[in-house]
Amino acid sequence: MAPSLIRSPVQLPPAEALALSQQAPVVLQSSPSTVSSSALGSLFSATEKPELWIQYENLILSCLRTGDDRAAQECYDRLAARFGNNDRVKALGGLIKEAQAQNNGELEKVLKEYDQMLEENNTNLPIMKRRIALLRSMGRLSDAGSALMQLLDFSPTDSEAWSELSDLYFSQGLYPQAIYAMEEVLILAPNAWNVHARLGELQYMAATASGATGAPYQKQMAEAIKRFSRSIELCDNYLRGYYGLKLVTKRLLKDNAKPAKQSDDEDFSLPDSNTIERLNELATAKLAEIVRHSSAQDRGWRGYDAAEVAAARELLSEDAPSGMER
Repeated sequence: MAPSLIRSPVQLPPAEALALSQQAPVVLQSSPSTVSSSALGSLFSATEKPELWIQYENLILSCLRTGDDRAAQECYDRLAARFGNNDRVKALGGLIKEAQAQNNGELEKVLKEYDQMLEENNTNLPIMKRRIALLRSMGRLSDAGSALMQLLDFSPTDSEAWSELSDLYFSQGLYPQAIYAMEEVLILAPNAWNVHARLGELQYMAATASGATGAPYQKQMAEAIKRFSRSIELCDNYLRGYYGLKLVTKRLLKDNAKPAKQSDDEDFSLPDSNTIERLNELATAKLAEIVRHSSAQDRGWRGYDAAEVAAARELLSEDAPSGMER
């Protein structure tokens, strides 16, 4: 079944993005090539519905991913004809130019266009975000980070920008900064189980990559356990949450870690060894259940990412006795 044109295709795997882009000829043929740009005209237009413009925008994104620049341009032309050069449409136009650029010189021209637009209106958030994405794609990480900080000074409650900043720090190995930025996302979305899990991943990587030992190491691992546990509490059957919990507890059991001397900060104390072992058993059983049902395509267990299921299967196989792996 082809994915819905109403849902954003940004996170779709390549095969589904291709299926979505292949709907472009049908959508473009069944919709009028010219529409009324007046509010009064749109009221009496039977074919003009809000969903149509969402479809055009999503088709632009999926068509650019699959190399169908012609269909993407036609969708953009219809949006521009209907809404004019508003900020959102300008950003989509810039995205098309980025995708069509053949070299860094052409990308620099697009970047200059963004700079000119921001000189005219320095609160143009869609263009600010496109400029940041372009800077990062060109490898100008320092400039992208500075631009992100400027955006957050203007819009401190933009969770998407905080998440991007966290990922930018992570790509440079700056774990404390990445954790801080992701904590800001969590403040804005406290019940987002995927954010809890991502924060747990960052805590785990910070603990294992920095070579920390003793209390600092245990503090990071204790926080990782808390974040992964919270993610599966908020979303049962969440694979990444159980995977992370399994990874952390397995590492602690292997280290035969004993809680460090009680610190003033009790929130960061490691659980006792019995609790860690029980959490490991819970994560193992749940991962095995997810892998089994997902692989069999059982009803209610579909939709898991194939790569994540494969990673979970591999992690579980490490615990299997020799000769028992499947």
